[in-house]
Amino acid sequence: MLELAGIIILGILAQWVAWKFKIPAILPLILIGLLVGPIAATYLSEDGSKWIEPIWNGEKGLFPGDYLYYFVSLAISIILFEGGLTLKRNEIKNVGPVITKLITLGSAVTFFGAAIIAHYTFNLGWEISFLFSGLIIVTGPTVITPILRNIPLKKDISTVLKWEGILIDPIGALVAVLVFEFISVGGESGFTKTALLEFGKILLFGTTFGFTFAHALAYAINKKLIPHYLLNVVSLSTVLLVFVESELFAHESGLLAVVVMGMVLGNSKLNNLKELLYFKESLSVLLISILFILLAANINMNQLLLLYTWKTAALFALVVFVLRPLAVFLSTINSRLKFNEKLFISWVGPRGIVAAGIASLFGSKLLKQGVEGAEYITPLVFMIVLGTVLLNATTARLFAKIVGVFLKSSNAILIVGASSPARLIAGFLKRKGKRVIIIDSNENFINQAIKEDLEALPVNIYDDDLRDNIELNDVGYLIAITGNDAVNSYALTNFSNEFGEHGAFRLASSLEVVNASEEERKAFFTPNDDYINLSEAFRENPTIKEVLIGSKKEYDAILKSLAKEEKSIPLFIQNSKGIYLITEFEQQDFEFKNITLSYLGKEVVTK
Repeated sequence: MLELAGIIILGILAQWVAWKFKIPAILPLILIGLLVGPIAATYLSEDGSKWIEPIWNGEKGLFPGDYLYYFVSLAISIILFEGGLTLKRNEIKNVGPVITKLITLGSAVTFFGAAIIAHYTFNLGWEISFLFSGLIIVTGPTVITPILRNIPLKKDISTVLKWEGILIDPIGALVAVLVFEFISVGGESGFTKTALLEFGKILLFGTTFGFTFAHALAYAINKKLIPHYLLNVVSLSTVLLVFVESELFAHESGLLAVVVMGMVLGNSKLNNLKELLYFKESLSVLLISILFILLAANINMNQLLLLYTWKTAALFALVVFVLRPLAVFLSTINSRLKFNEKLFISWVGPRGIVAAGIASLFGSKLLKQGVEGAEYITPLVFMIVLGTVLLNATTARLFAKIVGVFLKSSNAILIVGASSPARLIAGFLKRKGKRVIIIDSNENFINQAIKEDLEALPVNIYDDDLRDNIELNDVGYLIAITGNDAVNSYALTNFSNEFGEHGAFRLASSLEVVNASEEERKAFFTPNDDYINLSEAFRENPTIKEVLIGSKKEYDAILKSLAKEEKSIPLFIQNSKGIYLITEFEQQDFEFKNITLSYLGKEVVTK
């Protein structure tokens, strides 16, 4: 009981430390696991036992026999399903071909290259070498996000790394499964037939079960066949059912099945999707916390000592500094990515929970079978996982600056609210060359924004996960223009530091339009208008007009005319340096020559 409670407590503590110091949680989790496992057994425990023994050894242990690996398999299936839920087709419109090549051509380069390196550096058999290379194909979606969260990058770079991390997990798992099956079967005579048969069964049953159950669950949710209080637990049990059923028909096809299921659900018109995603995210955090401590604690000191050689450093260097760049550059030939962007993507390739989990699973099984070299699988993969995470966590920000992909100025605009006036304004700014992202909790508004070719996300402003979206790292302006004054104020109060580097503005309330001081009006989207005025101006004439201004006198006259016309609202000023809100422009020391004023609503006489 003490050990089980200790794992959960230490895991959540590690997650808090990671959040506090803005590092990937995998670092403290692995270190804690090693501390309570092999380090405690060797240096701290009087009787030479581990403080936490994952597998029953006859005297103590949490899991008897193979039950640890059953738990690991089920836990990884839930984590991959949660990752699949976050995959959106419209996110890869600009970099789709690059991601496709990374998870195919890039995976092939890593698979064959890492096998050759492992074979000749550690003198491992080809079977074990290819198993190792299959396991390290995967990058880690659970560690990429915290590494990139505080690095302002172009959206294309963030999107490539995010999608590669999630999509390549099942690819690496499948490759590792094929190699494992070959080793288990034994002998080269049945390799080709066995590999093709296993791959075909995995592909067939994995996609079939995932696709079918995803649509069945979506139908049940949308038709309200599942009561609200059972929604999360029914979804969880369905994921486990799909994993187990698929495994029964084709061994190791469960991972593919749950990823397909997650992707189908995530891209369907599913009610309560956000609520389901929040539940799975919370569950994934708990499972990751438990898994990494268990898997690290399960390693023995003699396995760690196998790495105490120059060969380990050579293997790590060749995999990280040669293979990864080679895979990235071959996969991005003829892409829109620039050379420095390719360099940064090459640098960032941390491995995560799936690699470590499957390595422990297969490594232990092969050890029981007496396969030569199997003792190297788990420690080598853990070395790659820990090494790549440490490298990327400590150097990614600096490397981004060195190669020139670190955005010195975050100029994207985040608009809170996706009403008709907000979408009109967003479209106008987009035509001016700005990247604009709209967020709203109203799914209908978001769907309409997407139809209008705007970048829109269904987000509740009261949810903290907005801060974790690495694709918003280039946002420097925050504009809150919803019809709810409390939401607008909350957005500025809580997100100005993250998204308002150059300015944070909101609509004034009806009372503030009358009573606000001049200093308070500097934070208003428009100095003298609330949401009602904005809506009426849009209803009267839903277009944004522009007028060229040549002097301060002309500027003041036009603003005076707009102030008299209740259904016309001044919005932006554009000059040779950029486009600004009225309040923002007036706080700068700009000339009033050759500027363009944009306003919404009824046309006013400007001369």
